[in-house]
Amino acid sequence: MSNKDNSINYIELPLVKNAETKKFYNEVFEWEFTDWGPNYISFSGASVDGGFNGEGDAQVSSSGILVVLYANDLNQKLECVIKAGGEISKPVFEFPGGKRFHFRDPNGNELAVWSE
Repeated sequence: MSNKDNSINYIELPLVKNAETKKFYNEVFEWEFTDWGPNYISFSGASVDGGFNGEGDAQVSSSGILVVLYANDLNQKLECVIKAGGEISKPVFEFPGGKRFHFRDPNGNELAVWSE
């Protein structure tokens, strides 16, 4: 990873369920993981590296920040999210530029997937 001045360099999300998180994101998005102890995992393969932090009393709350992922085939990705155990929080809807849906991961984090 090359570091670029004034760029988003890393994304960190709360971690409550380690094994379930790795399984879910690997099945749906093919992300790879590195364990950094029992309460921290980092991921790669998402264009921006990041991690899931379960240190301390990790809790998931609505932060107002939404991570939006891209998929070539939105319907296929929706099926993958459901099959892997994700909870659809907003069904597919249109917006200027495309369509998207929102889901909650095994930790309760809300993310979205969009397509043109």
